[in-house]
Amino acid sequence: MTRHDVDAVVVGSGIAGLFFALKLAEARPETRIAIITKKGESESSTNWAQGGIAAVLAPTDSVEAHVADTLEVGRGLCHREVVEDVVATGRAVIDDLIGYGVRFTQKDGGLSLGREGGHSHNRVVHADDLTGKEIERALLDQIRARSETISLRTNCIAVDLIREPDGDRCAGVLAYSETERVALQYVAPITMLATGGCGQVYYHTSNPKIATGDGVAIAHRAGVPIANMEFIQFHPTTLYAPGRWPFLISEAVRGEGAFLRTVDGSRFMVEAHPDAELAPRDVVARAIDRELKMSGEDYVLLDISHRDPEFIRTRFPNIYDRCLHYGFDITKRDIPVVPAAHYTCGGVMSTLDGQTALSGLLVAGEVAMTGMHGANRLASNSLLEAVVMARRSATFAVERLNRIDARPQVPDIDVSVSAGPVEKGILAHWKKGLRMAMSDLVGIVRTRGRLERAARRIAGFRSDIETEFVARPLHYYLIELRNLAQVAELIIQSAQRRPESRGLHWLDDCPESNDDYKHDTVIVPSAHTTKVTT
Repeated sequence: MTRHDVDAVVVGSGIAGLFFALKLAEARPETRIAIITKKGESESSTNWAQGGIAAVLAPTDSVEAHVADTLEVGRGLCHREVVEDVVATGRAVIDDLIGYGVRFTQKDGGLSLGREGGHSHNRVVHADDLTGKEIERALLDQIRARSETISLRTNCIAVDLIREPDGDRCAGVLAYSETERVALQYVAPITMLATGGCGQVYYHTSNPKIATGDGVAIAHRAGVPIANMEFIQFHPTTLYAPGRWPFLISEAVRGEGAFLRTVDGSRFMVEAHPDAELAPRDVVARAIDRELKMSGEDYVLLDISHRDPEFIRTRFPNIYDRCLHYGFDITKRDIPVVPAAHYTCGGVMSTLDGQTALSGLLVAGEVAMTGMHGANRLASNSLLEAVVMARRSATFAVERLNRIDARPQVPDIDVSVSAGPVEKGILAHWKKGLRMAMSDLVGIVRTRGRLERAARRIAGFRSDIETEFVARPLHYYLIELRNLAQVAELIIQSAQRRPESRGLHWLDDCPESNDDYKHDTVIVPSAHTTKVTT
């Protein structure tokens, strides 16, 4: 076991984690910050984000309009005060990102503003169709420039939170290095979980392979309340390319005039919603799901070939190149697409400055549930919330570090690790079975009967996985699989507690919304079950 005593440990290297570390380092230069990330430093959902960041920048737009759009899409569950705060801070955080070197696309001497589903104005700031990648590049450059006080460790997965002996405060995190096969104990008065989402709990997802819900799982095991996990956003349009890793076709393509058609060429969104292809994502995803079930086809078609070819290549260079690589010239023909799990609107309950029920534990970004998104996320509000949360969490962290009297007092932890490769056959079987069960039974359209069957199946997987985890030394694959099973169980439990249809949670045998359930679904653990409580 290797121990590291630092001022703050950040789990995750997406926009939330990196921005938090930079803001904390700027405000308190002497702060020692450790960032741990599961894979390569830039492998995160941020890096995969194509669309952009929603912010009120156009003179014809307004904070009130952006707030109204967010509340409308959130189906009555958004926390208005949070939405107003986040939206009002939009211009400031865009300026922050530009200051860090992010090169957003320009147009007519100003920022180019796109429009996506659910928005009443053009307000999506982007860097062509590779916004996330550009943000990651700029923030990582800034992190590397501060290497004297900020360390970045890759291929390192968080196992569990460390709590002080009295159990009242978070004292850091136990981690495991896959490449070195060593356990690492990061002891810190500030722990920031910026671990992203849990798309890998589903068989079809637009998320990177590392999006396994680790932050939600380890916070839950530490006794921290989790909320609204039933609201999983399925992106309506990922490239249908069997046998290949899913590739997201940004909503911005529909924002620029693309049509959705059935395989026989009929447009179907015109009848599904007044805004047709610009309807909110949950509406579009359900409409596609319905068409696939009715037709028996494996995909529908997304067509932007009626736009000028040069415009398409300039506006969507990455999408154009990737589709061309797969044999689809989107300037000449339509794109086969299917929905896939994309974003988690629920997560660890927190305030907008990241505070959770466990003192010393902060969260930011997709892992958090602040009430910003409600029952459905408005497009491109996710990166906005992440950076606003990171900004405010850094301010809180500075205040906390300046007033604490003593550092966490925890003994060294003795944890065995795997000395060599672990046979993955049975683990891969469990993982595939779990993800298939979630896609088949807890997907875009649900029923109470399907949820009951899913609960039984996932309980079986979770029991076997937990038994294996307890019996074995630490190993990356098993740590990750344990988290997937726990998050799957939380999604099902949350869905079963909402016998209505609202936003992203559509229950076919309860198709109407019921105001008796117009509140957050909160799961409070009866006790913490972390393996490393001292």
